[in-house]
Amino acid sequence: MKITFHGAARTVTGSKHIVHINPDKRILLDCGMFQGMGKDTLRLNSEFGFDPEEIDYVIISHAHIDHIGLLPKLVKEGYKGKIYCTPPTADLAKILLLDSARIQEGDAQYINRQREKSGRDFIKPLYTEDDAKEVFPLFETVNYNKPFRIDDDIELMYTDCGHLLGSAAVNLKLREHDKEIRLTFSGDIGRYGDILLRSPDVFPQADYIIMESTYGDRLHDMVVPAADLLLSHIERTCIEKRGKLIIPAFSVGRTQEILYLLNRLELERRLPAVPYFVDSPLSIDATQIIKHHPECFNNNVLQVLKKDEDVFAFRGLEYLRDVEDSIRLNDMREPCVIISASGMAEAGRVKHHIAHNINSANNTILIVGYCEPESLGGRLRAGAESVTIFGVHYAVKAEVKIINSLSAHGDYEDMSQWLACQDAKQVRKLFLVHGEYDVQNNFRDRLIRKGFTDVEIPYQHQTIGLGEL
Repeated sequence: MKITFHGAARTVTGSKHIVHINPDKRILLDCGMFQGMGKDTLRLNSEFGFDPEEIDYVIISHAHIDHIGLLPKLVKEGYKGKIYCTPPTADLAKILLLDSARIQEGDAQYINRQREKSGRDFIKPLYTEDDAKEVFPLFETVNYNKPFRIDDDIELMYTDCGHLLGSAAVNLKLREHDKEIRLTFSGDIGRYGDILLRSPDVFPQADYIIMESTYGDRLHDMVVPAADLLLSHIERTCIEKRGKLIIPAFSVGRTQEILYLLNRLELERRLPAVPYFVDSPLSIDATQIIKHHPECFNNNVLQVLKKDEDVFAFRGLEYLRDVEDSIRLNDMREPCVIISASGMAEAGRVKHHIAHNINSANNTILIVGYCEPESLGGRLRAGAESVTIFGVHYAVKAEVKIINSLSAHGDYEDMSQWLACQDAKQVRKLFLVHGEYDVQNNFRDRLIRKGFTDVEIPYQHQTIGLGEL
């Protein structure tokens, strides 16, 4: 038995890991797209590093695009098996993959217009909306905490990971040569005490663990509650400076967290009376799906639902679908709050809003989540004095502020708590994925101090044998 790491290896995107058993059976854990990798992004997404036709099963941890975004390409290039996931993940994946396909097609059209001017060959999108739709019949949903037999050699059980609606750790019992190996893949680990979701579940004892490490050297700042931080930025930007507060936010998860906090401020009668816009059709669709899965909410949200039937709505909020309405926001002169995708500001409508508002010190760009360093959000987060957007250079005159406490990824204390259910002596090897290499090395040292004796940080396309039990 062995594992090959084809993505999220010494980086935080493109999650793809193949487990090889018996001896030519292959299980693909996640099929994520690389995002925010600058000029290398297209190259990384163009080649899997393996033959899709040789994959027997796909098991998905959750619906973020860096974990599912290349499923249409996988199916287009020959994968015909089932794709296992939780029910909420299947619901979210359908809208996210269609949106991703529209982005691929739109990007290809834009690039081809530029290439036509110079007489260069046209490029094709990674996949189309029709390709994305071919994925949907392959989904087979598996509920949390219910052992599911995939075949004679593979048993799957999902445990809640608290990172996103439907997110799960993948717990596998694998039989090879009449011996059983217990393998757990964390997916992405959420927060204990999350704003919306339940805390991560305990999971069965594992022999091998593939574990994310995004914030393996960081503690989230929880001194000031997120609602109060958000309120302070609204008051400073919209009330004191009479400007616009632009919030790049992932359509699934982060947008709903912000809406929930704003709703709570209104229930407490503290929400400033300015216009609030969610400018993202995908965010609107995702919010509707999330409303239909209250079983994933934590007890605090369930208590609020007893007195407020819609925790994502409040006075002054408007959802925008039409492009024309989005464009009109750029001509709006009155103070407002604009929540728009993408969270890294690499694509989508928020990129236009930043371009139109970055040149005024009255405005604020509020970063509320992780951004790849090469992404527009990452450059703004790092303090860039100028940025290029759609080929135009802009001086960064708007304030750039950060709220770290909204992260959907657990910090090193959360990840350590997730591991606390394990007997470290029984874990033969722990693989760190989905993290920057220097962060992973720091987290590795921490895990060794906690008693995990063999912690490895695989590189891209590396194959590692699991040895004999």
